[in-house]
Amino acid sequence: MSPKIEVYKGRILKELCFGKLLSASELSNRIQRSLPLTIRVLDELVKEGMIFEKGFAPSTGGRRPQVYSLAPERMYAIAIAMDQLTTKIALVDLENFKSINEKRISLPLKDNPGSLGELIDLIKNYLQEIPVPANKILGVGIGMPGFIDLTTGVNYSFFENNGKSIPDRMQQELGLPVYLDNDSSLIALAELKLGGSKGKNNVMVINLSWGIGLGMIVNGSLFRGYNGFAGEFSHIPLFNNNKLCDCGKMGCLETEASMKVLVNKVREGIESGRVTSIKTLPEDIDSAFELIIQAAIRGDQLAVELISEIALIIGKGIAILTHIMNPEEIVLSGRGAAAGRLLVPPIQQALNRYCIPRLTAHTQLRISDLNKEAELFGAAALVVEQLDKRFRNNRTNPENYPFAA
Repeated sequence: MSPKIEVYKGRILKELCFGKLLSASELSNRIQRSLPLTIRVLDELVKEGMIFEKGFAPSTGGRRPQVYSLAPERMYAIAIAMDQLTTKIALVDLENFKSINEKRISLPLKDNPGSLGELIDLIKNYLQEIPVPANKILGVGIGMPGFIDLTTGVNYSFFENNGKSIPDRMQQELGLPVYLDNDSSLIALAELKLGGSKGKNNVMVINLSWGIGLGMIVNGSLFRGYNGFAGEFSHIPLFNNNKLCDCGKMGCLETEASMKVLVNKVREGIESGRVTSIKTLPEDIDSAFELIIQAAIRGDQLAVELISEIALIIGKGIAILTHIMNPEEIVLSGRGAAAGRLLVPPIQQALNRYCIPRLTAHTQLRISDLNKEAELFGAAALVVEQLDKRFRNNRTNPENYPFAA
């Protein structure tokens, strides 16, 4: 089998990961190769047990086409979603993008020079716990905050590695391909490939977390900028408040409107005697945030008020971005999206107040339907995105071939 055919195999498997049930004609269009060649590659994949024929598509008036699906329990990815404080790891079944054996641990990134080693040890232990052989795991996808240079594999914010590629070091220690990207970019990738933004061309995905990230879909593709630094929404200097941001600058959006700010403001409100059903907040910021969101959903006045205030500020920032990008859709995702419908009115109000109406006349604002799984699924999608590259050298470098014995 020629190297080109192997690349086409990877492309077909990638499309089936994201498209579930597809006919030979649909796959031919997606990989931009002739129908006879596509059928030939599909036959090879069926023989290898990677895909199978799954009946016929609904009739549209002519002969019903045969549709194909990934074979179950053949392709997995290790997905890792990190923020500044905690890390989630899961095994993702790529046949249905189902998260399995999800595990969450505390792993602070700031002022923690050993954090990369801790993550590597976590993955090593996790690989021994899961009931899936290594040849079925396509790789490890990692989403994390920070200035990640995609050309060098260096995170300039976290993971000290002497300026060397983080994925290269991890791949050497784990024996699996490792792919690293910014958390907000991967949340946008999940929306594009698996969520409600599938098929959309120009979308802004706002990652509401301890910071405020931005993932951009431009002309139907994920936009990362020159070397991966695009989308640092959190660090736009919108305020003259003399508050120092984690980035070292003052007055960033993050200093007034992140979910960390929300927790701090609620804590201050409780201490100052504001009327609220929240008697006390736990020290663990994740637990404190979840308690605030649940109180807000029940109608707690303080929680609702502060969420609305922060959402209005975020909306003003989104209005600035809207004048630049003119998106067809704005998606609210990440941890903060758990506030759901409480976020939409104040953000829409800010868009109405600060945007030229013609710019937002056709812009839809919605909450992500991927919710808490967005970054994990984005990390798994990052692994899938590399499939055709891995198949390219499968015969000359057998150790790089997915599913090698």
